[in-house]
Amino acid sequence: MLSPAVIQEEGRRSEGTQRLEAMSDAVIAIAITLLVLEIHVPEEKGNEALARALAEQWPSYFGFALSFLTIGVVWANHHHMFQDIARVDHLLVVLNLLLMMTVSFIPFSTAVLAGHLEAEDGRLVATVLYGGNFLVTALVLNVLWHYASWNRRLIAPDVSDRHIHGRSVRYVAGPLFYGLTLPLALVSPLASLTVYVVVAAIYLIPVGD
Repeated sequence: MLSPAVIQEEGRRSEGTQRLEAMSDAVIAIAITLLVLEIHVPEEKGNEALARALAEQWPSYFGFALSFLTIGVVWANHHHMFQDIARVDHLLVVLNLLLMMTVSFIPFSTAVLAGHLEAEDGRLVATVLYGGNFLVTALVLNVLWHYASWNRRLIAPDVSDRHIHGRSVRYVAGPLFYGLTLPLALVSPLASLTVYVVVAAIYLIPVGD
């Protein structure tokens, strides 16, 4: 039977992870909502003019969909990660803040991409900025997880080593994909964007423990 002191400590740990998740959920919800602000309501009158104006915004639709899915993947991974983390410490909080900072930047990089996707001049820089944002986000997510899981530092006792290893392998694939696509953008920005779509689709596939 657990002593009152142990029960109280476990309660503080649970409250700590819940508060961190709640703050993270709020930041992610705001970031994912801001994406739609890049899509403007056309002022054109008439069916043909309105349809043409709507169609011309396809870069904004593309950026919105890809960034929405990518932020959604970050949220899902963050949620599942904290099902394994039993408690938080100061450095974990700091790392989580850095992760939220990179997520908060995605609406800006998305707007830059959407504004330059059709033009040859600027498309490369916009794509590198966009992919770089994803790369840094994936790197910070990995650092956060590896810090928590190293020597089971902050991991719940019922989480198996096999599960920890599987999650670590799955997470490390993200930075590898994004890191490889940045040089690809120098050759073909559109090809690198295609890889980003594939990466988002892969991470949406559920994986069993």
